[in-house]
Amino acid sequence: MLILDPKTLQPTNEQRIILDGITWQQYINLADMFVDTFPRLTYLEGKLEIIMTTSPEHERLKKIIARLIEAYAEEKDIELNGYGNATFRREAAARGAEPDECYCLGELGEVPDIALEIALTSGGLDKLEVYQGLGVREVWFWQNNQLSFQILQTETGTYRQSDRSVILPDLDPILLTCYIGYSNQTQAVKAYRQALQN
Repeated sequence: MLILDPKTLQPTNEQRIILDGITWQQYINLADMFVDTFPRLTYLEGKLEIIMTTSPEHERLKKIIARLIEAYAEEKDIELNGYGNATFRREAAARGAEPDECYCLGELGEVPDIALEIALTSGGLDKLEVYQGLGVREVWFWQNNQLSFQILQTETGTYRQSDRSVILPDLDPILLTCYIGYSNQTQAVKAYRQALQN
């Protein structure tokens, strides 16, 4: 088993542009031009973030974390359905986003219950503000080699940081994190499944 050293996997800078004064219709027109291709677009009240490229490390992390989450759901017999990085929009809230990965507990809904964001670089639009307007119940961030959870509070409509998911309360983020650094994703998933069965 080879464990990757995060110090040797420094992300290259994402090519990111932020435009101000973009109307909802302009955002929709741009999004429609780039269906199923890069760039990734995030819209927040007249501001448009365009991410032209992501690093190989960003994509590796997105994939392994998604595979581990899905393995967890299968092992625990949880109905978890994914949208991948589909685009979600809410015109009334002037928000639109494409999470790195996202899931619904049970049946697929209009917006995901869980959005996963891989945050290797800083800057850009406030993702929590975007997801708040979309009504995403939980936003999971992979940042600084840790998984953190932001839980939407129904009373206030704001997010609260948590050490665990409310939607998947038995998911141990420390255990899951142990398998993210494997160089062989298939072996990581197998080892994680075995740990869950013990």
